[in-house]
Amino acid sequence: MTTNKKKVLYTDSMGTDGIEVLRSRDDVEAIPFNYFMKGAEYQDLLKSHAPVHAVILGATPFGVAEHVASNGIEVVARTGVGYDAIDIPAMTERKIPVMIAGTANSPSVAEQAMSFMLTLARKGPQLTRLVAEGRWADRLKPQYVVSDMFEKTVLIVGFGRIGTRTAKRCLAMEMTVLVYDPYVEPETVSAAGCEPVSNLDAALPRADFVTIHCPKTAETVGLFNAARLKKMKPTAYLVSTARGGIIDEAALHAALTDGTLPAAALDVFDREPPDAENPLFKLPNVILAPHIAGVTAESMQRMAVEAARNVLSVFDGAPRKENAVNPEAFG
Repeated sequence: MTTNKKKVLYTDSMGTDGIEVLRSRDDVEAIPFNYFMKGAEYQDLLKSHAPVHAVILGATPFGVAEHVASNGIEVVARTGVGYDAIDIPAMTERKIPVMIAGTANSPSVAEQAMSFMLTLARKGPQLTRLVAEGRWADRLKPQYVVSDMFEKTVLIVGFGRIGTRTAKRCLAMEMTVLVYDPYVEPETVSAAGCEPVSNLDAALPRADFVTIHCPKTAETVGLFNAARLKKMKPTAYLVSTARGGIIDEAALHAALTDGTLPAAALDVFDREPPDAENPLFKLPNVILAPHIAGVTAESMQRMAVEAARNVLSVFDGAPRKENAVNPEAFG
């Protein structure tokens, strides 16, 4: 009999270590669902298993309709750290904590940001084509000469879990690290060996690399628009492993085709999965990844365990408030 068990619906993309944490509990019934499920289909699933006491989400949105369909939700968790698909105000109003995976994937995203910067500086795609096409003698032509990261300046936008780790890696590369984050005290940035900047527009012309690590909010949507892209150095590289929509994709396409910027690297897009006809995909000076910066074999297990522990902490009356997006929901 499962009538007294807490029901947890978890995304089938969740790492096995986290699933084992849930299944190790006799008072929990763990039920998988498809990572891409959303809308009416997901609401019907919730209703069919109601009462559902917790959900562990991948890409699935969660709002008022899902809350009603669950008929008993106590906590909404994610296997990652983004939460823009969850209606936070609605959950807070209903005293439902929204929990994220803490620092579980931040090393992985920071490593991807560094990989992007290195690949851009070292012109990985261009040199691959040069060798494959038998144009070895062209390797010293100006368009193929690569750049160091040593003694370059990087501007990190957002100094949270991921931005701070990216900064450490950039400092290890002997770079000058500028940080723009209006919600972090300048003293905190300075203590990390970085230079705080309070004006994004004034900082952009100084940077050889710009890497975005801020959340997607009403304040940051369109943060990198046409006017802001034009403030960057004409030799500067732009990297985003944050969220689609922070960069205006049409403006970025224009900047990459008219010579405003030499190249960019994106792990995230306005629409996901993106339209196959997205004009950015046809450019030779863009490196693309399918929103997978935080997903490694190791981080998938770390995130899964964190998500499971977050849920169980609420069930057990000892919530891990440090992982709550809306700690005020605990009252």
